[in-house]
Amino acid sequence: MSSQSYVKKNLSLAWPLALNGLLMQSMLMIDTLLVSPLGEIPLAAMGISTAIVAAILGIQMALANGTQLVLSRAVGAGNQASLSKGLWSGMFINGSVALLFWILLTFFDLPLIAALTDNVSLHQEISDYLNISKYIILFTAITQVMIALFNGLGKTKIPFKGYLIELPINALFSYVLIHGYSFSEGITLTGLGVQGAAIGSIIAITVRMIYLGLYVYIDPDLRLTTPRRDISMLRNIRSHFVEIFPIAANVTILLIGATVYQLLYSQLAINAYVAITLVMPWIRAGTQFIAAWSHSSAITISQAIGSKKMDDLTKNVDTSIDIAVIISVICAVLFAIMSFFMADIYPELDDTTYQALAVIAPLYIFLPIVRGYNTVHGNILRAVGKTTAVFKINFTGQWIISIPLCAFIVLGLDASIFWAFAIQPFEEVVKAIPFRQLARKSLKEFDLEKAQKLMYD
Repeated sequence: MSSQSYVKKNLSLAWPLALNGLLMQSMLMIDTLLVSPLGEIPLAAMGISTAIVAAILGIQMALANGTQLVLSRAVGAGNQASLSKGLWSGMFINGSVALLFWILLTFFDLPLIAALTDNVSLHQEISDYLNISKYIILFTAITQVMIALFNGLGKTKIPFKGYLIELPINALFSYVLIHGYSFSEGITLTGLGVQGAAIGSIIAITVRMIYLGLYVYIDPDLRLTTPRRDISMLRNIRSHFVEIFPIAANVTILLIGATVYQLLYSQLAINAYVAITLVMPWIRAGTQFIAAWSHSSAITISQAIGSKKMDDLTKNVDTSIDIAVIISVICAVLFAIMSFFMADIYPELDDTTYQALAVIAPLYIFLPIVRGYNTVHGNILRAVGKTTAVFKINFTGQWIISIPLCAFIVLGLDASIFWAFAIQPFEEVVKAIPFRQLARKSLKEFDLEKAQKLMYD
């Protein structure tokens, strides 16, 4: 495949993936917006509840991303039997993890809520929301693996259309169920508060699951078979789990690490903490496009490995890295432009908060460049089977070096917001060198024998 064809194919995969990520964030924002008129207590309960659910969904998405690599290789090999086994193995693993979290939220929700907040007035609201929203986890186990299947097939527009269907349904039903609605003089639906938001989300994700299931059924490129109940299927599940577990572990430690960073930043002056809180959603949104390109690169590379057409592997990887850097630079330029309009985006803040935003501007402008570089390397390395090595680099860079250093700067030195926030790009710089070295070494050593080892059948 020529570089031009490779870039064109990746872009066609990447833009729906990027918009999927933005739409997922939009759904959380819409629910929060709809609940906000109810007051501070329901809004705070919603914030804590969605943080719990979002963390679990993040782990499920990580497992599905690992399954996506397995399925992409089967697609490249043109092996429908491997594709079927990979799909059912992914369903079993993601479903088992979802069931585990559902059980934990069912039997240990009250201790978890008490550990997260000592505000007793929030406990019942959070519990009411979780009692319903925990079922979203079960639906997501199915939908995320189906999304991984279509992404692996290179049909990323199908999941994107699913999110386009889900978003308005979620907004409409959530609004009606949260606030109530009078259909006529004799027919009135009483508002359910935060519970209404959870029910609206379940209705919407159910519709999306049916939509994806119908496409699985009618897709002419799919000839799925029922899973065999024998030792070969168990071996496939085990091999599948061994490959994708480090990806889930990686996401888990990064999620916990992000929470620890926020807790450390909360020890800064209130205006400094507010400044960091304001820029973080923009950073997450901006890096969606870099992540989407990285995932599309991993899909294409995995398909090439499955087809054993790897003559252009190193050249295509270099192209992926170059494009990722270009996207990252564009993101940084947009952040730089945004930094001049913070007072317009967030009016009526204290002057001290605006000063804090100005101080960290060079850092959040630089951050997407080095983070994008690491993101594309991490996904490419996972595509060639180095999932455990990626986990080790991320764990060392964040938990062994950066978080202890951030704690020392904030708690020990009582340093300014600049040095506290500087740890975020510093962490990425620390990880960039081993990522680059491992990628060069892995690509140099990768051959047909190693490619065959990644194929479970």
